[in-house]
Amino acid sequence: MTCAEHLAEFVSRMGYDDLSDNAQKQLKIRILDALGCAIGAIEGRPVQMIREHIQEFDHANHCTLIGGGHAAPDRAALYNGALVRYLDFNDSYLAKGETCHPSDNLAPVLAATEYAKGHGRDLLTALAVAYQVQCRLSDVAPVRAAGFDHTTQGSYAVAAGVSKALGLDRVQTANALAICGTAFNALRVTRTGELSNWKGLAYPNMAACCTNATFLAKRGITGPLEVMEGEKGFMDAIAGMFQIDWSCEDLERVRNTILKRHNAEIHSQTAVEAALSLKASHPFNVKQIEHIDVEIFDVAYHIIGGGDEGDKTIVRTKEEADHSLPYLIAVALLDGNVMPEQYRTERITRQDVQQLLHRIAIRPNDTFSSRFPAEMPCRVTVALRDGQVLSEERKDYPGFTTRPMTLEKALEKFECLAAPYTTPALRRSIASAVNELDLIPVADLTHLLNEVRSPLAQQESEIEPVSKE
Repeated sequence: MTCAEHLAEFVSRMGYDDLSDNAQKQLKIRILDALGCAIGAIEGRPVQMIREHIQEFDHANHCTLIGGGHAAPDRAALYNGALVRYLDFNDSYLAKGETCHPSDNLAPVLAATEYAKGHGRDLLTALAVAYQVQCRLSDVAPVRAAGFDHTTQGSYAVAAGVSKALGLDRVQTANALAICGTAFNALRVTRTGELSNWKGLAYPNMAACCTNATFLAKRGITGPLEVMEGEKGFMDAIAGMFQIDWSCEDLERVRNTILKRHNAEIHSQTAVEAALSLKASHPFNVKQIEHIDVEIFDVAYHIIGGGDEGDKTIVRTKEEADHSLPYLIAVALLDGNVMPEQYRTERITRQDVQQLLHRIAIRPNDTFSSRFPAEMPCRVTVALRDGQVLSEERKDYPGFTTRPMTLEKALEKFECLAAPYTTPALRRSIASAVNELDLIPVADLTHLLNEVRSPLAQQESEIEPVSKE
């Protein structure tokens, strides 16, 4: 039996009863968090461009678009996935050699569950499967160092989650895994050097393609079942040899994922927290800063600190800003917060933050690196012109595995992000539907998401009403 067939057995075997109470609770928190991120991104220009694309080419009515309208499952996965991802505020999973965002799988799994007229329990189970597959492959088969993007492991996760949501049998699921694992091995250049819109759209695009491929497998299209272990397969060409005994896997990996407190790249969370704590405990005039030194673990240094993945002092766009630790520290000290408004073009280009970020030096600390990913250690030191030197060290933050985000804090974040596009009653209804997913059809949730106010969707409805049949 091939690795893909073993994985397909795991997907087929898992059921709602395999979810512990805690795993179910954590899934609901992450769904609420991801939906808040999605609703808060509804006016993002790249997201609007995708909606314009769907409007031109797609007239299907199978699956709900957040903010109004309907589309085919793969197009819904693309658009809703872009919403979840655009703010770069959704959850993360930290492995030693890989970082991913498992809630990126919500959009394709939600679309597949809605298409199949499934129950909330089906959504929870399929999403838990996707989380488990992506996180475990990140543990044992990291691809970042080889020059490939984390969407590579994500292709298996989407195939697994969508297959589960559609109720595919083991043969169909194995072929979906084989097709998706073969076809969607993306390059890491997406997240290095001069960053583009594609940084936030790479996973939604892959999810849409894998959703489409899984529907092909549902119809009987076959794929190379030796996709992982075969000659020139995933192990041979990209990841190297690894093993996962899927017969021993559960659905608990969601409990090891982390949520963001600040709207910033995941590895920056403790540094932003330290900078804000310094400013609160030692009020100082930012204009008096001589320079700032940030010591941090090597993964953060290479991704957002100016290491292997490029200069992070050139910041002109949202995509560059949310992956620049100098920018994030500077804007946090200036504004006292890092939220979506800190990524408006007029904020990014203002001279105060542009000048301050060039006075921030980032360097890796070997001791801190050895403690990652169990911790996210950093030290932020601010030297003032009057001779004062202030320093703060952090190893975790509220939302990390050691200090999990509570439901109350998740609700606060959801309220903050969703408020501009929803009424208080609608926010309460969405939060209640997520909390009761194990008791309701998934259509009860998607109906509410259809009621979110999207300016572009409103324009469309004024031109030509969208059928809900």
